[in-house]
Amino acid sequence: MTLRLAKMLLPLVLAAFAFIVTFDNVVDYGSNFLFVRHVLSMDTTFPGNALLGRAITSPLAWQAGYWLIIAAEGATCLLLLGGTVALWRARHLSGTNFDQAKSLVTAGCVLGFLTWFFGFMVVGGEWFAMWQSKTWNGQEGAFRFYMAILGVLIFVNQPDADLTRSVSQSSR
Repeated sequence: MTLRLAKMLLPLVLAAFAFIVTFDNVVDYGSNFLFVRHVLSMDTTFPGNALLGRAITSPLAWQAGYWLIIAAEGATCLLLLGGTVALWRARHLSGTNFDQAKSLVTAGCVLGFLTWFFGFMVVGGEWFAMWQSKTWNGQEGAFRFYMAILGVLIFVNQPDADLTRSVSQSSR
């Protein structure tokens, strides 16, 4: 039961993280919007770099990109929270049933991984050359996020065996 409890607690903690990130991005919209604006406009990358043709300078596109990020973070939270509830409900069931209850946690982890790896490392980091910016570079933070998510995904998706009966019950 200890492993099953751990497999419920870790996605719950990730859900709390995704909630706080989502909440912060909405409450402190202006500060975090600046990050998206600078990354997409590529205005703090190396001057004259050959990739500047990729820059997006439309304020409407900046807003849409930022809301897409916020929506993905919020959906990650909801999927992980729903997955935690599903695991809680299945905690006393067979290993097969408990394994089947992991689908929302898996979906939440995959969406979180896509948000922070694909969104921040692939799109922001490489396509928009965020790595060139000394001020607006979120790759290190994103790395910590998606590695934690990946660790939880791997751990939670290890197969679960049926629960064994306690010693006092098996001696009867």
